[in-house]
Amino acid sequence: MARTVKHFSLHRIAGMELRVVADVEAGVLPVIQVEEEVVRGYVQQGHWPHRWVTLFVLRDLQPLARQLRSRASLPPGGAAALDHRPVVNVYDLADLASCHIFVNQQAMARESYWDDLQAMRGLLAHEHAHPLAENETSRASRGLQIELLLDSQDKIRRLLTLLVDKLCLYAPRELGANEVTIRSGFGEALLYLDRYNMANASRGVAGREDLRRQLQQEVAQGSLTPAAADLLLLIGDLRGYLDLALEVAPFYRTSRESDAQELEAVLQKAIFPHLEPQVAWAYAALREQYITLRANLTLSEFQVWGDAVMGILAQALAEKGLALHYRWLVVGDK
Repeated sequence: MARTVKHFSLHRIAGMELRVVADVEAGVLPVIQVEEEVVRGYVQQGHWPHRWVTLFVLRDLQPLARQLRSRASLPPGGAAALDHRPVVNVYDLADLASCHIFVNQQAMARESYWDDLQAMRGLLAHEHAHPLAENETSRASRGLQIELLLDSQDKIRRLLTLLVDKLCLYAPRELGANEVTIRSGFGEALLYLDRYNMANASRGVAGREDLRRQLQQEVAQGSLTPAAADLLLLIGDLRGYLDLALEVAPFYRTSRESDAQELEAVLQKAIFPHLEPQVAWAYAALREQYITLRANLTLSEFQVWGDAVMGILAQALAEKGLALHYRWLVVGDK
């Protein structure tokens, strides 16, 4: 990383080494303090696999994006999405002796997380939970891809591919990380973060009208059919809000029903009434799929579970005239 290092330090935590590297000056010490607290919390749980943790506090994650562009196992959106992610954990499943936590200062500031220690705690706890949450189901999800078989334009195909990857293939990893975060004593920090995210989602509904007007303008200009405009608006709703089920379901899975219901009350009152009616139904159906997801699914069993998720999306999209056809691919078999 061709960046000027502004801070470097070494810290010992319960026999583990924490290395800190930063290319920003202001605000680094609070990040280190929260990171130490989170690591101690996980170490006390007794299933901490790392001997070394490197914490990078960077003004943006472009150096990481350049390194990871060729990696296959990345969250939806791939390396290009790193600009928008506040914290990322990079680790090797074959050797969990170390992990690398990347804090994106610009993304943190953009989301108002940078000076909010409780939000920082939730983000770091969640990212550290990812390697701890690996199980048979997450391994099965890594071994599969979904190829969409659509006659639609490339834009619709790209948007739906991102949606499917996140809600189906990546869902076990996100659900597992959130569940481990809660069970490891960071539930209040995660709930705080989710309250914040729900508030942001509520405010984001206003931007939907801008999209509607833009689509209507394209219809008026003849560059888009009314049916395609309706479909794109629904896809925008599905992409913008269905992933909130990944945040709510872990609270149900850990018997924190009141917390889950608090978050869902925001959805029911401030968000769903402003979206296409299919979204609320699809959310509820996905939430149930996520609540009942088992941790020990084989490859074939995961495909059956994934077919149910795809069926929910297919039903929602069918009401706008799109038939969602797809096939499963085993990674490496194309």
